[in-house]
Amino acid sequence: MSQITTSTRQFLEQHKGLKYVFFGGKGGVGKTVLAGTAGLHFGESGRRTLLASTNPVHSLSGLLGQDVFGRHAPVEGVPNLWAYEIDTRETIERSKREIKDKIQWFLKFAEISTRADEFVESATMNPAFEESAMFENMIDLMFKNEYDAYVFDTAPTANARRLLGMSKVYSLWVNKMVKSRQEAQSLRQLLSFTKKKEQDPLMDYLLNFRERMEHARLLLTDPQQTAFFFATLPEALPIAVITRFITWFHEFGIPVGGVVVNMVIDKRQLGAHPPDFVLNRVQMQDEHMQTIWEKFDGQVRAIVPLFETEVRGVEMLRRTARALFSAES
Repeated sequence: MSQITTSTRQFLEQHKGLKYVFFGGKGGVGKTVLAGTAGLHFGESGRRTLLASTNPVHSLSGLLGQDVFGRHAPVEGVPNLWAYEIDTRETIERSKREIKDKIQWFLKFAEISTRADEFVESATMNPAFEESAMFENMIDLMFKNEYDAYVFDTAPTANARRLLGMSKVYSLWVNKMVKSRQEAQSLRQLLSFTKKKEQDPLMDYLLNFRERMEHARLLLTDPQQTAFFFATLPEALPIAVITRFITWFHEFGIPVGGVVVNMVIDKRQLGAHPPDFVLNRVQMQDEHMQTIWEKFDGQVRAIVPLFETEVRGVEMLRRTARALFSAES
């Protein structure tokens, strides 16, 4: 039987500068619970911590038993911990306003009389627009640097993959835009009757945006500050999902902190004559645990048991923390 070589607690001891912690995985594997547990652990360790949800379908308020939607709210009963469900609708509307302002400003600068509304509608109808807006909100939180630690409950892995990969995608896009703008500037200068060099607000914006994305990329790929933990159940589908995406995260340079196996049936609690249904579930989990040890050898950080009740409220989070941050390896 394989065992954990480096536990979550040991991983944190080896990465004392860790500041940005993400939890992701397939939907329904307990990402919110694990993120909430990590937030509680950091807060009770004395670090001023923000627990933030970038998942459009929020569940932090339900987990904590208090309203944390749209604002940084102190978590009742936990020192040094604030929670925040990002208001997706407000984020998107704000992004639309900002895009409209930029397009109107660009059209005026380019001496084009077309109204900006049509451009805005076209830009914001893209399915990736919501993720783009959430990414902007997420890095705004990181850049403000108001907390000692940030724990992010992300959307299901496919969305999180695109969300965190946007820093690289944005950088590639902006580099192309800067090159095109430089060529346009050169042509405009050649055709101008005056050789006076004009101020170019669009170029200024692109260069500032590129600097912002580079800053985001550096934070998201810094193994001393950032770690992405994958949550899975001992089941075939969530294992397959994170197997695929761990490879993708490595390719993008996003540091993978490890794998947390959630909702594992504790055989010590079965009693003398457990029902066949339970025995079948235990056997299934054993088989999938073997796959987990084989696929993620050395990356499994913790095994969190399936509790007799749902994890909700601070006391259940503390109970979960004893498993997630166990001193045992």
